[in-house]
Amino acid sequence: MINKQILIFGGCFNPPQNSHLSLAEQLINEYEEIEKIIFVPVNSKYQKIDLIENEHRYNMLKLICDKNEKFDVSRIEIDSDRPLYTIETLKAFQKLYPENEISFIIGSDNLKELCTWNNSNELVKDFKIYVLERSYDDIKNIINSNDFLKNNSSAFIKAKNTIVSNLSSTFIRDKIRNGKSVRYLTPDEVISYINNNNLYK
Repeated sequence: MINKQILIFGGCFNPPQNSHLSLAEQLINEYEEIEKIIFVPVNSKYQKIDLIENEHRYNMLKLICDKNEKFDVSRIEIDSDRPLYTIETLKAFQKLYPENEISFIIGSDNLKELCTWNNSNELVKDFKIYVLERSYDDIKNIINSNDFLKNNSSAFIKAKNTIVSNLSSTFIRDKIRNGKSVRYLTPDEVISYINNNNLYK
């Protein structure tokens, strides 16, 4: 019997992009064990330049997730009084969904730094990690060139047949500031929300 997984997709989502959503949809298509994907926007206390308020990023994701029964959005990090470590977030979800296996997704750029994360040994022991290959990275080479990753290679799943985009939220924000169209880069609902709330101007 396949263990039903809940995949945690963390990020700034400032704003959410169509590429975030297409990636999530393709992961569900490719892995029947993934029951649901939960988007987890980071807390605005996280030191990130140009990060707008928690509620706006949550609301934009909510507009999207309400239209897809396999998508959900969580307030677990934005309601915290401090930025949470990934291990804390994942443990909280495991308590919320004891019948499911919790896993999460990172990019290959973050994979390179995983050994420096808080409680990284526990992280790779207790949770499966879907890795999205970015730009010219080769996940196999990254793992083999790092002893920590190599010794825990069974924790990593190379996300297969996913749509990879080098588009950044910074690019979208800059377009908005310059009065340019961001149609097809982010969902129409998000564009309407941005315009109605005069964001990124």
